Amino acid sequence: MTRRVAAFAAVGLLPWSVVVSGGETTLVFAFGLVDPDPFLLTTLPDYVFAYTRGLPEYLLAWPLGVCLYVGALASAAVGRLTGREDHRITAGLLVLAGLTQVSFAFGFARQPGRYAVPVGTVALFASAWWYEWPALRATLLGPVE
Repeated sequence: MTRRVAAFAAVGLLPWSVVVSGGETTLVFAFGLVDPDPFLLTTLPDYVFAYTRGLPEYLLAWPLGVCLYVGALASAAVGRLTGREDHRITAGLLVLAGLTQVSFAFGFARQPGRYAVPVGTVALFASAWWYEWPALRATLLGPVE
């Protein structure tokens, strides 16, 4: 595994958002929600298939972001294994995954006494910039002559 794929995988181990509501903190990871006190883990599949009925749409930004992130990770891993990868796709998926966490945090910010800090956005954008900047630059600004 290259440093690039390892770095992308490491982003999935960081908390993507830190949600504070009524003085209680919840850590939102790619794999699930962690309430530290008392410790409680709600896995992403449980959240999506058991707890999403009737929830506001901004809360669905988190699972969507995880899907985009998994796509970026798969793109990078398959590219590493086969030597064929479109870095624009990997970069775009990382950036879109980061934007979902901004939407997630913005949804919390609209409610009194609740907010979320989109830590994952910084990590996803930083990894896209660090490893995929040439592809992003070519897509956004055109080829450099």
